[in-house]
Amino acid sequence: MAPIREPAQITVQQNGTVELPMGLLAEAGLAPGSTLLAFSDGDGRIVLRRLEDSVEDLLGGLGL
Repeated sequence: MAPIREPAQITVQQNGTVELPMGLLAEAGLAPGSTLLAFSDGDGRIVLRRLEDSVEDLLGGLGL
């Protein structure tokens, strides 16, 4: 069974930055210093992926 994930409310700052809670990063297997690829996935949705995962998907022909 998948763990229950608690949503986190995040505010976009005036300069466009956001801060992600450490618990959210840890649950996604990310650590400070991780390099991510960000892209829009439609109205109101932004996807963050590990850069190395995205490159592997592209090399394997899976696309993003």
